[in-house]
Amino acid sequence: MNATTSAPNKGKVLVVDDDRLVLATVTHGLSQAGYEVIDADNGDDAILLARQHKPDLALLDIRMEGKTGFDVAAYLREYCQIPFMFLSAFSDEATINQVKALGAVTYLVKPLDIQQIVPAVEAAFAKRPAVQDAVAVIAAAGPLVAAPVEAANPLQDTVAMAVGIVMHRHSLGRIHALERLKAQAHQDGRSLESLCQRLLEAQEVLSGLGPLH
Repeated sequence: MNATTSAPNKGKVLVVDDDRLVLATVTHGLSQAGYEVIDADNGDDAILLARQHKPDLALLDIRMEGKTGFDVAAYLREYCQIPFMFLSAFSDEATINQVKALGAVTYLVKPLDIQQIVPAVEAAFAKRPAVQDAVAVIAAAGPLVAAPVEAANPLQDTVAMAVGIVMHRHSLGRIHALERLKAQAHQDGRSLESLCQRLLEAQEVLSGLGPLH
């Protein structure tokens, strides 16, 4: 169990994964992006840390020994009111249905690299306090776009993800990042949604780090 931070502090994130390599990589990447990160490699420690530190967001692996990510998510929802997102290699229908039923912010499908995870976290913070209104599935095999499911608004998700990328890349706040995108869209003579879609696709193509497995 560790707490890591790198100034400026954009918020507090709990990262839970029983794969120590994944845990270290995600923790380091989010810390470098300016988040205070608390990490745990099992569900019991995750719940304890959540109660102690009250993070703004939790990033949870699903399949772990002992308490699963679903168990931790249910606890965070019922007793802590902490929003959460999942990072898992499993994307079968039963898993997706449970993710949706729990009310996750986003579902990230491995393999992913930190250049994809950080914008997703940025987007989750940008969408507060309505982060639990929808769940998105982001797969590394396709463009970095939040796929709409049920109540999700695909245009809002696309813009939120693009805002997250600009926030991370240029160290901007949410409002300034959005204004920068609006100005660029106006300059290019295209809609904001079109510009954001193009940015997300370019981010996927240009992503140069090795994937997390």
